[in-house]
This record gives sequence, C-alpha cells and structure tokens, in this order.
Amino acid sequence: MGRILVADDHPLIQQAIQLAVGARHPGNIVDLAGTVAEAEALIGRHREYRLLLLDYELPDANGFGGFFRLQHLLGRTPIAIISAHDGEQMVATAQAVGAAGFLSKRQPLESIVAAIEIILAGGRVYPPSNGGDAQVDQLRRKMDSLSGAQRRVLLALASGDLNKQIAADLGVSEATIKAHLSAIFRKLGVTNRTQAILMMRPLLQP
Repeated sequence: MGRILVADDHPLIQQAIQLAVGARHPGNIVDLAGTVAEAEALIGRHREYRLLLLDYELPDANGFGGFFRLQHLLGRTPIAIISAHDGEQMVATAQAVGAAGFLSKRQPLESIVAAIEIILAGGRVYPPSNGGDAQVDQLRRKMDSLSGAQRRVLLALASGDLNKQIAADLGVSEATIKAHLSAIFRKLGVTNRTQAILMMRPLLQP
C-alpha cells in the first residue's frame, strides 16, 4: 500500500507507532528516523511516502526549520507534527505552516493511530481551539502564498546564508535567488532581509 515515515528521536514512540500502524495496516511499511538528516536520507532513497509523522523537537530540527526542509523534498505528501508540547500557540503555528495535523504525545496510542488514518484518507486533524488568532491566520495566508522554492530560500535566509550559498545549495543562479527574494518580500509584506528573518523567527525557535 505504501510507506509511512516516522521521524522521532524517542525509540519507544517510534516503535509503538510502527507496531500499531503495522498491525492496523499490514500493507504499509513504516520507516523510522531519529533526525531530520536521517529522514532526508530515507526520502532520497525511497522517494514516495504517504505520510510523514514529524517530531517538532528533533535534535537538528531548528524549530519548524526541519518541517520546511522535509516539506521541500516531499512536495504534496502530508506532514503531521507530533509533540509533547501541545500548547495552543504551537498548534496554531503548525496550522500556519501547512501541517496536515498536530498529534500530542500525551494522547493514547489508539488516538494517535486513529488520527493517522484520518490524515491518510486526506483529512486534517487538530485539537480543539479556543478561538481564532488573527496573527496566525495572517501568517498562514502569507506562508501559503510562497512556492516550495521560495520557502526553501526563506529558510536559508533565516539561517544566515548569503545569496551565493543559497544559489549553490539550490543549484540555481544568484539572479534567480534575487528574484525569489523580491517575490518573498512582496508576498510577506516586508522590504528587506532583516524584516523577513524577524517574521520567520517564531517558526524557527526550538
């Protein structure tokens, strides 16, 4: 039926989800990664995944930076965040960046597996919210307006990379990076690199 990738640095969480999903859907292969880099390697090897379940606090995640890195590789594959830190701001930010769901590690395993099934069927799963947040809604709209390449450029920018470095990493010219930055600034409603980085900072805080 396909492959599911679980990126979590806690062996017990990894194994519990692997066993539970395997028992419910024996046709699916569940791959395990303990870092973003390991997940990138698995995606490079297998290419096609039905779902990525991503721990927000992987050692090399840099906040939602790991989400953006893996989203760039996976394209339209849904990514669900799983974390023990399930405060409303965290959940809202996951929604803003386009995650397919947010699963709390404090939930029973049966609830996590049920949520995975909903996401595999094309749904979205989030805990109940106390109400809308105008800033989160605005951030979601702005992030949605960026292409995959523009998100990758923005992440590299927030990491402090220069245009030359970003161009080399993406295999494009510096002129292309400058064009991406102009589009990013316009879509985010900022005028320079510093303002763009400040807007990204809440998404990159561990």
